[in-house]
Amino acid sequence: MTSKVVYPGSFDPITNGHLDIIKRACSVFDEVIVAVFHNPQKKPLFSMEEREKFLIEATRGIDNVIIDKFEGLTVDYVKSKKAIAIIRGLRAVSDFEGEFQMASLNKQIDGEVETIFFMTDTKYAFLSSSVIKEVAQFGGNIAELVPEQVEEELMKKYHIYK
Repeated sequence: MTSKVVYPGSFDPITNGHLDIIKRACSVFDEVIVAVFHNPQKKPLFSMEEREKFLIEATRGIDNVIIDKFEGLTVDYVKSKKAIAIIRGLRAVSDFEGEFQMASLNKQIDGEVETIFFMTDTKYAFLSSSVIKEVAQFGGNIAELVPEQVEEELMKKYHIYK
């Protein structure tokens, strides 16, 4: 049996922290589906198509990753892909409460869907898409924190030219 998992997220934009989780999940599972989620509660800076494009570019060369996008319940998406689990990254203890709540809700909705947590590498523990956007908006250096294409697109969005 092939072990297939789904790593869902808004990825607005993808960071090197996300990439770290993707690479590590790919070393454990046969197939990792990284799925851009449309969250109606958020107003993303980048379209789903742009985020999907960033992920495709950033994961080029990783053989067992598939990039996709979806709307609706994550558990429904996971089941439709015949995946065995949801992957989630944890940066700090503060992330755990919200992630635990969501994992418990997903388990209540569908008892067959597991959630597997990956602790982020400590060098990315402070990193979030929100922080990246804020730093980029004020012209800060994000070169070591995001893939090169994402850095370029953020600078364009915020009309910052170096």
